[in-house]
Amino acid sequence: MARKSIVILCGGGPAPGINTVISSITKVFCSTGYRVLGLDDGYSTLFSDKPKIKEMDFAFADEIYSRGGSALKMSRYKPKNEEFKTDFFIKENIKLLVTIGGDDTASTANRITKFLVKHDVKIQNIHVPKTIDNDLPLAEGIPTFGYQSAKDEGVKIATTVYEDARTSCNWFIVSAMGREAGHLAFGIGTACHYPMIVIPEMFNKTQVNFDKIIRLVISSIIKRRILGINYGAAIISEGVFHFVDDEEIKNTGINFTYDDHGHPELGNVSKAHIFNMLVQRKLKDLNSDIKSRPVELGYELRCCRPIAYDLVYCTNLGIGVKTLFEKGETACMVTLSHEGEISPLYLRDVEDEHGKVKPRLVNINLEKAQLVFNHNLHYLTEEDYEAAKQYLPDPENYDFRKILNW
Repeated sequence: MARKSIVILCGGGPAPGINTVISSITKVFCSTGYRVLGLDDGYSTLFSDKPKIKEMDFAFADEIYSRGGSALKMSRYKPKNEEFKTDFFIKENIKLLVTIGGDDTASTANRITKFLVKHDVKIQNIHVPKTIDNDLPLAEGIPTFGYQSAKDEGVKIATTVYEDARTSCNWFIVSAMGREAGHLAFGIGTACHYPMIVIPEMFNKTQVNFDKIIRLVISSIIKRRILGINYGAAIISEGVFHFVDDEEIKNTGINFTYDDHGHPELGNVSKAHIFNMLVQRKLKDLNSDIKSRPVELGYELRCCRPIAYDLVYCTNLGIGVKTLFEKGETACMVTLSHEGEISPLYLRDVEDEHGKVKPRLVNINLEKAQLVFNHNLHYLTEEDYEAAKQYLPDPENYDFRKILNW
């Protein structure tokens, strides 16, 4: 029989620190006599006749640990139950399936393990939660790995954009990745002192729509004009698109491609371009000469080199996989507490009745968030109405708190 082995695969999109996790897992398991196999292309070849396997050793692990990207090719492929087979796991004597990814990747690993156990193949599965969106349900203040590095890279770009705005007396409309949550936009905007940040969580007392988003941006533009500041930048989380209906998206006038269900394929267009176009239309209606330009923060952030925070964090998570494995843990995520303790987070404890993991949103009620909304942004309030009348016929409609019903 083959030597005892583990297999590692990556699902979803890249995040800084993946290679650090892979490296740390490889080193710690190799040092105790296990074969460590990497599987290219995620789940897509796992049940094929020729899985894309690569043997990994210390030399390989030591070469990749600080690199961005992923040494194992990634895939969003989600196998169906009828595709499951035991062949690979028996042949390679696999004792542990390690998955690196988001909630879908973890849920699929659970399904596979249940199938294998039912067919008398004893195996554990441990998931390493990864996403630059920071939206997996870890404890408050504990980021998903990759988030801090992606935020840091975004801050570098967003700072340069802000300097360009100041230098050229323009405005920039920046869009940041985030699925349903606004962590990345909020973190980057706060770090760069952007005068307007728009994230879906702000709309906790009113429905999200493009009109409100655009009025929030213009509220900031006009407030800065009143203050004698003729430049600025607004950052908007792409997550707002998850709460805007398809008809409103179609009515923007953008030429979308559509999927088989008739939904606009948002991944094929720049969200920053959409927001900027809508802002420009509104400014033109207001007879304003203010110009703005779009900047998208997306794929540029996913494969950057991990910063020190994620290098340390991902090293601990990788070694933590071995810790949980030795304790017999399975069907769980590996987590690291504020105190530095490794512990399992069982998927059954964070899934809803449909097996879906609910995203962790920005907690806008925390004082650190309220400090930003109350003191770090520029927007119109009742005290500005008179001064704003030279730019707007109806300043009250651009009052930040009235738009949000706060």
